[in-house]
Amino acid sequence: MKCLIVDDIHPFLIEQLERAGIFVEYNPEIDKKSAAAVINNFEILVIRSKFKVDDLFMEKATNLLMIARAGAGLDNIELSEEFLSRIQLIHAAEGNADAVAEHTLGLILGLLSKIAAADRSVRSGNWDREKFRGLELKDKTVGLLGYGNMGRAVAIRLKGFGCNVISFDKYITEWPDENANRVSLETMCAESDIISIHIPLTHETKAWIGKDFLKMTKKCPLLINTSRGKIVKLEEVLGELENGSISGLGLDVFEDEPPLKKNENIPSKYERLFSRADVLLSPHIAGWSLESYEKISIVLADKILLHFSQQKGKFGSFQC
Repeated sequence: MKCLIVDDIHPFLIEQLERAGIFVEYNPEIDKKSAAAVINNFEILVIRSKFKVDDLFMEKATNLLMIARAGAGLDNIELSEEFLSRIQLIHAAEGNADAVAEHTLGLILGLLSKIAAADRSVRSGNWDREKFRGLELKDKTVGLLGYGNMGRAVAIRLKGFGCNVISFDKYITEWPDENANRVSLETMCAESDIISIHIPLTHETKAWIGKDFLKMTKKCPLLINTSRGKIVKLEEVLGELENGSISGLGLDVFEDEPPLKKNENIPSKYERLFSRADVLLSPHIAGWSLESYEKISIVLADKILLHFSQQKGKFGSFQC
């Protein structure tokens, strides 16, 4: 059995696959065209975010049995039912849930305490304590939109701050723990002082969070997004921030990544976004800790080896 890895990955994954008798070709510099030219030689493809795996790519992947994504979500894998029926898809959301949760808390605390704006002010020679009087997180109601790996990790940390944590997730049939109370979408929006987004990007969620969604809010909440940028209609959300319907915006992800490209004019929405002190931004690094880099490989190795060990005998020299 052979595995092609087309993105940078912690060596733990390679070591574990090779120990199990799987041949690994590690080529993090390969582009999509070159990968498509050789993919028919491999049963396993490991990818992060380098390129989109689509039907045209899969037409070349005649022997592929599994696509493993080194991260959370599968939004860069867009396949028809024909290919989905024969391909095992896995990801490693468990590997970076802690990193995402801590970054989410950082964005919340940074906005409540106005840390970034205060830092810039002090560096400019000012000492305006009243201007940067902040708010406490304790006793705030935090609404988590989505209660999968990321949402649950955030809830655990919020409980330690003395928050009232509520969550809406339409796909969970049995609520998994006591760290967040399950509520309707309308209740979550109406009662939350802070709303944090932890849902995957799908056809259903794309461009979901905009003016209409925010009409359901009642308490002028902070809005935090560490999931996927295309879930949020930035132009509309920015308009709601400007008219006072929300009180702050923390974004780790954007509709366009990177939002600014060399030799291009700055889009108006980004000029407006970057000029605001009630906005806190980071470059899609919420799940990008040194620890998560290794943990993602550990999770993928476990899932890959478990899957093929359950199919033992079908794959020749595989020794899991």
